[in-house]
Amino acid sequence: MDRRSFIVGTGGALAATTVLSSTAHAAPPPQAGNKVRFNIISDIQGDLGDFGKALDDLALINPDSAGLGIAGDITPRGYDFEYAAVRSTLDKHAHPKEVAWAIGNHEFYVPKWRDPDTLAQETWPNGTTEDSLFRSFFNFAGRNTIFAEHSFGGIPVLSIGTERYSHYHDPKLWDEVWISDEQFTWLEQRLDHWAQWRKPVMVLTHHPLPNTVSGTHNKLYLNDYLQSDRLLGILGRHRDVFLFSGHTHWNLELSDWVVRRVVPGTANLEGFTVVNTGAIQVGWQDDGKGGEVSLGGAFNQGLQVEVDARNVVIKARDFTTGTWLKQITIPLHNGA
Repeated sequence: MDRRSFIVGTGGALAATTVLSSTAHAAPPPQAGNKVRFNIISDIQGDLGDFGKALDDLALINPDSAGLGIAGDITPRGYDFEYAAVRSTLDKHAHPKEVAWAIGNHEFYVPKWRDPDTLAQETWPNGTTEDSLFRSFFNFAGRNTIFAEHSFGGIPVLSIGTERYSHYHDPKLWDEVWISDEQFTWLEQRLDHWAQWRKPVMVLTHHPLPNTVSGTHNKLYLNDYLQSDRLLGILGRHRDVFLFSGHTHWNLELSDWVVRRVVPGTANLEGFTVVNTGAIQVGWQDDGKGGEVSLGGAFNQGLQVEVDARNVVIKARDFTTGTWLKQITIPLHNGA
């Protein structure tokens, strides 16, 4: 199911964003040391062959990984049997014990189908309730809230996401993210808590924030969040927050794969770090006309994150070729 058929987005104010330069990295996998190492991927969308290949490569380069974050679009449509297939693939490959799941828009595509073999968008939602879609995610992820906190070797990892599928609530909307006051309050409190402990915080979310990483200046991605200003206002106060977003499937070889986003009015003139997660499933790129076109061919990318007392190092990985694409080192404000 092509999610791009259902994205609605126009306009959007520009914000201060700095593209962070990076260097090509052809060195061997990192050696054991005092760093906490973990991995982040997104957008499996039924490509279980590439998912398995990514897991095998991650086990090779990071056998003692402290965790695996998956930033949404776990399944192609959100059927229970699709979640079960992801779980089965995960169980067949070496992987960290700690896995953090964020919800994506593809987890809400069951209502577009009359049955798993019959696309029927004209009769949406085809008897599927909104509650059943969330239940399927909760059963798979082993929790009862969209937002959750994990610890990857002592590094806090927060997963956030939509608490409504918007088309159930407004026929003019489809995949736009809605966040409750409860989730906003929780996020604000957890970020404040970890700032007091001088800890960097990793935040996983499927949808990208506008005018940040690759693809997000495209009109397709300017209105993914119904409350983007409120979310930016919370994240923007913290220099040691790292937001990882998927959804675009844009190439990690692009120069704006990592940026610093400065949010006016937050008293943080250095901004916070935003990172594109790449994608397990097929890649996309700008078509030169305000839209996108598929890259085609083999595409299977993700990230390795290494945290020590002073820095966070983020490395982009091509799982198809088993090579590093680039890396960037970001000093921590709270670093010793």
